[in-house]
Amino acid sequence: MAPKVQATKAQKAAAAMAGGKARKKKWNSGKSREKAQHHVVVDQALYDRLYKDTATFKLVTVSVLVDRLKVNGSLARRALRALEADGVIKPVITHSKQKTYTRVEA
Repeated sequence: MAPKVQATKAQKAAAAMAGGKARKKKWNSGKSREKAQHHVVVDQALYDRLYKDTATFKLVTVSVLVDRLKVNGSLARRALRALEADGVIKPVITHSKQKTYTRVEA
């Protein structure tokens, strides 16, 4: 059997650089959520729905408006101030972080 030909240092380095580093297989992609598509501007249809529906809610908070009317948080906060000013809702608890309102009984 013929002796094996020894590769030079340059050939060894080139061979080492040629192969890519194998990545570890990931078996799951982790938890993924759907991106919410919320309104960021009030159009006339949303305005009408806001005033009609909010008058029937027993509990009105920012998160309730975000969840039920699909508006973003800053829009919900502005809407709560407008609804309170118009007398549609009344405050129950007013705190700097969380404001809770209820409907005005007719």
